[in-house]
Amino acid sequence: MRNEIQFQVTGKYALFTDPLTKIGGEKFSLQVPTYSAMKGIVESIYWKPTLIWFIDEVRVMKVIQTESKGMRPIEYSGGNTLAYYTYLKDVHYQVKAHFEFNPYREDLVQDRNEHKHHHIARRAVKAGGRRDIFLGARECQAYVEPCEFGEGEGFYDNVPEVDFGIMLHGINYPDETGRNEMETRLWNAKMENGIIRYIPPAECPYVRKIGKGAAKPFGPENMQSVDTLYSEVCGEEESS
Repeated sequence: MRNEIQFQVTGKYALFTDPLTKIGGEKFSLQVPTYSAMKGIVESIYWKPTLIWFIDEVRVMKVIQTESKGMRPIEYSGGNTLAYYTYLKDVHYQVKAHFEFNPYREDLVQDRNEHKHHHIARRAVKAGGRRDIFLGARECQAYVEPCEFGEGEGFYDNVPEVDFGIMLHGINYPDETGRNEMETRLWNAKMENGIIRYIPPAECPYVRKIGKGAAKPFGPENMQSVDTLYSEVCGEEESS
């Protein structure tokens, strides 16, 4: 696909929290990654407000297995409490994604250089991402490297279909919808021969409004040019 990147992401643990288990504090991971979790990984590799990343396919390379751990999460009222978190263990995914320009960011129309962003994204994949990569939760550190989608042998290659039922797809934010409201999306997750083919956010059959919001402003008041940043850093180093 046009503007496509392909990579593999691996980690010892992953926690794609089932929303139903967040209420009681005993977090339990979904069996497969959500669309929003994979999108977060791609945005950690390379992101600018000019772009919207779309996750096309994810290939599950290793057997789905879980491990429970005793945790001491911090309570909002102060102190610690005891809880059990159930993580996915020893995960390995191949990912295929592409980007399109954000039509709601007309203030960044001068930055819509397709080839520039595509080449930067591919270099960022080779470098392992521009920011820290994690699988669902911050404590689940992960690593990214380029690959050819479909290469190698996957555990579920010969399994015709696995249906995971209704599952969280992601959240609609005003920055990408043009509407001053936030919405949560659900879809019927399914894996065929080890590959999950995500539907685009606009095609999700179950959408629910969860609150009001506004697009994040990007302008001179909260953005800094490279030249200005460079001069400030060099100035601080020289003064020290």
